[in-house]
This record gives sequence, C-alpha cells and structure tokens, in this order.
Amino acid sequence: MPFHFRLLGKDRMALFSFIHSLNTSFGTSIFEPVAVALAKTSFAYAESQHMPGNQISESAQVAIQNIMNNLSTASKDVNKIEEIEKIRAVCQKGAMNILVTVNADLFIQDAKGAMYLFDIKTVKPNISGFKDHKRTLLEWCAIKLAQSPKAEIHTLVAIPYNPYEPGPYQRWTLKGMLDLPQELKVAEEFWDFLGGNGSYEELLNCFERVGIELRDEVDSYFGKFKT
Repeated sequence: MPFHFRLLGKDRMALFSFIHSLNTSFGTSIFEPVAVALAKTSFAYAESQHMPGNQISESAQVAIQNIMNNLSTASKDVNKIEEIEKIRAVCQKGAMNILVTVNADLFIQDAKGAMYLFDIKTVKPNISGFKDHKRTLLEWCAIKLAQSPKAEIHTLVAIPYNPYEPGPYQRWTLKGMLDLPQELKVAEEFWDFLGGNGSYEELLNCFERVGIELRDEVDSYFGKFKT
C-alpha cells in the first residue's frame, strides 16, 4: 500500500495492519473460546466449531425453499417459531439427502436438552449475504430435527459488539429476513445470554485490564516503526 505508507507513515501503517489482523482473528481466536468458557458457567455443554450433521430430509429441503421464497418476495412475515414447526413436521419424510453445511461457531445445550447453534458474524455483516445466513439457520434446524424430531432447537446469528454505540444497532436492515427476537443477539444480549446478567460489562473490564497490563509491551512494539 505505497500511497497509504507515504501518506500516513510507518508507525500508523503498522498500527493499521495490527488492528486489521486483530479484526480478522478475533472470531476464532478470541470470541469463540471466550463464548465457550462463558457458556460453560451457565449451560450443561458448550463447544466451538460444532458439526451439526449432514443428513436432511428431502421434504425438509422443500419446506426450507418455500420459506425462503416467501421471505424473498415478502409475501409472508418472518416467524421463526412457525418455520421450525413446518420443518419439524417433515424432518423425517422422504429420502434422506446428504447436505454439506458449515459448522456452527458456537453450540450450547442446557440442562433440559434445548440446543442453541450460533453463527458468529462480524459487526457489520454484508446485508446481501443474510439470505445465505438465513438458509443456513434453517438447514441446521432440519439436520438436528432429523436426528431428534422432538428436540427444542434454536439457531441464531450473534454479533459480538455494537459498532454504533452509544446508538442502537441498526436492526432494521435485517428485518424481513431474520426474526429479530428469535434469531439475532447483539453485544450485551449475546454475552449476557451466555453467562448471565452483567457478563458483557465484566468481559469489557477484563479486556481493559489486559490492555493496561500489555500497554508497555504494545508501545515498545510500535516504537520500532516511528519515523
């Protein structure tokens, strides 16, 4: 990036590269293991990069396509509870097909057996990609219900923090494709769901304390790049 380098200088470009690296690695390196550790304080089981399975009924695939068609044409309001019941009704009907899907970034199960599968997204996900995200959430439901038709299943998108603070997260951009109360948890909603009330603020305090401890080390590192 020669133009940026000459405009901003070595030290600022080093800082930019460092922050960019953090942004790309925070999901798997920090958010996922922290989420697992926090969930284990409140739930019976938690793991990251959970493989939900690979079998889905042909009838469930048809049901999911019908749901997606209705949402795409706005002919029906999004209702995740109804969608799950439609899939449940046909989860073992017809041929069982092999479906290769993505792993859930976070899987947790409570003491009663209710399952929660999370797709952890960057803070400003591509809105046009939410059709694919929605389909993934529905397919996870169908795969899990094919294994256990009576299971309580929740599939959600999690966004670890709100880039618009102190303003609210702009949820309206996702309205119509996601059932916001049932399928989206942002910042405090997500972390407090995993660890109980106050978890989000305590987590921020932990990061601040670590930042203070490492400040001299970080300053020393960036000192090498000063012109």
